[in-house]
Amino acid sequence: METEIELIAKMTVLNSLTGKDALSPQEIVWRGGGEWGPETPYTKMFNPDTLETIAGEVLSVEMITPIKVMSYGVQLTLQADTETISIHLGPGWYIENQDIKIVPRDKIEIKGSRITFEDKPVIIATEVIKDEDVLVLRDATGCPVWSGWKRRGRS
Repeated sequence: METEIELIAKMTVLNSLTGKDALSPQEIVWRGGGEWGPETPYTKMFNPDTLETIAGEVLSVEMITPIKVMSYGVQLTLQADTETISIHLGPGWYIENQDIKIVPRDKIEIKGSRITFEDKPVIIATEVIKDEDVLVLRDATGCPVWSGWKRRGRS
């Protein structure tokens, strides 16, 4: 069994190595949503009146930053029957942690809100269907699933 002096010595060494008090609880670092939350300017561009479903082949998957203050997100370029269109999925930190993986040449179906973004048509996705898998990203009002705890406040 350690003596009191040995315990104090170990705590002093630990404290000097970490810069933290060994007996204090560690701080949690809250990172936030990277400006992808339900009340942000980007999310408010979602228009429930323009919901549509479109199917096609994925041409590319890339990182984007829709608005300067946001963390990066994931965008698909989809070749549909009549057009090539950008599909905004959501924040990279969320999309990259999903079981469904979307890669070029995948055949998918997208449900989402068609908006004009930087003078081009874009669909903000609510749902991606690939084979039998469904990736739900937003509800019909545009509220992101990664902000689930805030849903009650949005009408």
